[in-house]
Amino acid sequence: MKNLKFEDLPNAVELILEKLNMLQSEINSLNENFQPKELIELMSREETANFFQISYPTLNNWTKNGILTGYRVGNRIYYKRSEIESQVQKII
Repeated sequence: MKNLKFEDLPNAVELILEKLNMLQSEINSLNENFQPKELIELMSREETANFFQISYPTLNNWTKNGILTGYRVGNRIYYKRSEIESQVQKII
């Protein structure tokens, strides 16, 4: 960083303000084009088993056989609600 003299302060402030305005306009354009991602709703093993009215061993078998896809978050397994609903549509 270069040392500024008192006489150079007005020019430095003007340069900072120009860059600030440029950043603000860039942020505004990004906000206009921003499209949030669709939230993924996850269901626990308990919720999924209750939804299908099946036992945990049956849910484990369905997961192993590829009927449902389980997603591990930490030590827990969750299922996407959208995938569960699509499986229901396949059954019906």
